[in-house]
Amino acid sequence: MDTRFPFVDWFRNSSPYINAHRGRTFVILIEGEAMANGRGEQLIQDLALLHTLGVHLVVAFGIRPQVQQALAAAGIAPRRHEGRWVADTAIMGHVERIAAEQRLWLEARLSLGLPNTPLHGVELTAVSGNLVMAKPLGVREGIDFHHSGEVRRVRAPAVQGLLEKGSLVLLPPLGFSSTGEVFDLDAAEVAQQAAVALSADKLILLGEAPGLYDESGALQRQLTPAEAEPLLAGATPGSEAARHLTAACIAARHGVARTHLLSWHDHDALLGELFTRDGVGTMITQHRYEQLRPAELGDVGGLLELLEPLERRGMLVPRSRERLEHEIDDYLVIERDGMVVGCAALHAFGEAAMGELACVAIHPDYRGGARGSVLLAEVERRARRLGLSALFVLTTHTAHWFVEHGFGPADIAALPPLKRDTYNHARQSKILVKSLA
Repeated sequence: MDTRFPFVDWFRNSSPYINAHRGRTFVILIEGEAMANGRGEQLIQDLALLHTLGVHLVVAFGIRPQVQQALAAAGIAPRRHEGRWVADTAIMGHVERIAAEQRLWLEARLSLGLPNTPLHGVELTAVSGNLVMAKPLGVREGIDFHHSGEVRRVRAPAVQGLLEKGSLVLLPPLGFSSTGEVFDLDAAEVAQQAAVALSADKLILLGEAPGLYDESGALQRQLTPAEAEPLLAGATPGSEAARHLTAACIAARHGVARTHLLSWHDHDALLGELFTRDGVGTMITQHRYEQLRPAELGDVGGLLELLEPLERRGMLVPRSRERLEHEIDDYLVIERDGMVVGCAALHAFGEAAMGELACVAIHPDYRGGARGSVLLAEVERRARRLGLSALFVLTTHTAHWFVEHGFGPADIAALPPLKRDTYNHARQSKILVKSLA
């Protein structure tokens, strides 16, 4: 294969996502640390690319490190409680100034259109304003939070109208009250509330960490809110992990399809997460990104694509589309973001109380995990529900795997009569049987 232009293959593989994301609404949080560490330029280029691909963008931004630096220079040590600083009048003056400066910088960079720059020829209108209404945190445990607030509501119709006109909407970590006051807000809460109010397709949180890790240190690609909440319970109040996990879980429970936790340290994180099947970070979603389920007629095309390479190599007996459609109720599939990446079938022989485990296949890109074992376990559960007492398999290449999973060698006499009569002696398939007792 010609690999002079590897990006061409990437572009081909990303095309389904380019089409799927067009016209969708993404709310993206860029934490202040990203801007403070010089990542703003690259992220703006990525935002411009998403805009040109037809994505509706709402960008919330944080300013915590910039404000902390200004307070330190002014000799102000903010009081903190429950992870939030108490924004008195002196602190609020710095918050308002830095939020305005950061917004202006973003608008200026989003307007850049010089030749030989990534934004050349891109007409991108960035709009901000009084789009987030807020209320004061008030007095908590005897502490008056002054101008520290929380989101009351996001003016979703106004934001939606701006998006429909092709504008990129900027949301600073500020909110406004009906009495004309300005409040300091948590940028992650602003992003989460905006995503929920807009029924956004994605909430993307760019922070320090590349995602969430399990006890062994492995990156967890997908979690439900219920699975993520124990991690939230162990996070330090006010920490980025706590803020992002809170936002992700609330958003998922309130209808935001997918929340992505990514690192701004990774220059490829945003585009890699959005335009590759596996992504690069952690996704929080109410609905499983990868799921094991009974096959449907709409899966036949995916099954044919998965099985054909194995049939060509002689590992599986060829199956026609008609046969798959006729036997579709016997099949289980593992679906990953719309792609069939694994399958197995259980053909029952009720008169012999046996079932044939057939057509076990995993896509080459997704081998090495436990997907085969998961399929086998589900087939065994299905077989027991049908009252079968044993499974058998005919295999030419993978006998060792089945032996490792409890199957033992048998001869043709162990097969149900109907299967015995149709056994293909030319293939010389090994016969393995597993008791379900």
